[in-house]
Amino acid sequence: GGVGVGGSEVSLVDTYPPRHPIYKYYPPGKGSNKRLYPKGREQPYLRRQYSDGYIVDIHDRSTEEARERERLSSNVHNTVRKAAEVHRRVRKYAMEELIRPGVKLIDMCEGLENATRTYLEADKGPYSGVKAGIGFPTGCSINHCAAHYTPNPGDKTVLQYSDVMKLDFGTHVDGYIVDSAFTWAPDPKYERLLEAVKAATLAGIDAAGIDVRLSDVGEAIQEVMESYEVVIDGKTYPVKCVRNLQGHSIEPYHIHAGKSVPCVGGGEQTRMEEGEVFAIETFGSTGKGYVREAGDCSHYALNPDPTGTMLKRVRVHEARQLADRINRRFSTLPWCRRYLERGKQGESRYHIYLRNLIQSGVVEEYPPLCDIKGSYVAQYEHTVILKPTSKEVVSAGDHYGMDW
Repeated sequence: GGVGVGGSEVSLVDTYPPRHPIYKYYPPGKGSNKRLYPKGREQPYLRRQYSDGYIVDIHDRSTEEARERERLSSNVHNTVRKAAEVHRRVRKYAMEELIRPGVKLIDMCEGLENATRTYLEADKGPYSGVKAGIGFPTGCSINHCAAHYTPNPGDKTVLQYSDVMKLDFGTHVDGYIVDSAFTWAPDPKYERLLEAVKAATLAGIDAAGIDVRLSDVGEAIQEVMESYEVVIDGKTYPVKCVRNLQGHSIEPYHIHAGKSVPCVGGGEQTRMEEGEVFAIETFGSTGKGYVREAGDCSHYALNPDPTGTMLKRVRVHEARQLADRINRRFSTLPWCRRYLERGKQGESRYHIYLRNLIQSGVVEEYPPLCDIKGSYVAQYEHTVILKPTSKEVVSAGDHYGMDW
């Protein structure tokens, strides 16, 4: 069956690759022009008492005032849900059509990214991607590499059946970013590693809440992660939290907004607050549980420079012009070289000017982060909104029978 939208028939069944913007699947309610996107998984807040006597209470979470505050934020929540619905649909498409042994990672990433662009009309105009589209480059880090790898132009890497790949990608609407990741590792020998990391991330989500200390979330994650050991090719490994990779608060156009969610205990006592959005992610490793920068950089972002102080230090006119074009195309959202070179406004011969912007602090580079060679790292991640009355795992895939 189809549904008439603006006089055109759009099938409610997704075609692969996607052909229609997401809004067409959600006609406004009767007598309204508002399109409501599906909620994520809602979880209640729980009263908690910690071993040091600290108590998180929830008595004021169901009051009229809390419900009113939630109502006042409903437009923002709906915007985040729109980005989350696109994330769900794109990862379903990727799992069913794009990810398979033998695929070139660059083709897989471009297929996935084009689906996001279609759903959010990111290619409608030269700068539409700043309004809605890709939240950050598609991470597809393999095996001992944990994060921040996406193919650069010309990369010929092919996905293998024996690989452990973390697919970590973002969508955004009006700068509201949904950040969610899962691990693809079809060889059953990795099953237990994936199970450990998924359980650890879910423990972090369960532990999160208003007034909860970040260190208590880290402790909950560590306890679950490190209760696992795995046997791979006859060798037994304890699963270690990758202790220098953390979840993070998210603000509009800022993927890492200032608060970090550790995956081990004993860290900072800073609290989570009402209204905050967090990416809760954990990485479990058979290696050292510690990552270092390694390999060619692909991820970059403009450093926030509201007064233009950093840009004033850039002496080279062409570099300043490049910074201006990057700002117009990406704002402070992260991007990669493939995006920079793409489309009608694609850059060429920009490398020397990009280097100049990095050296002057205008652009930040985020190289791949890897554990020791021969180790395997898995990752799971969801975006959680700490609403006044409940927490919403906005990126959860329950609507599609996905287990993530």
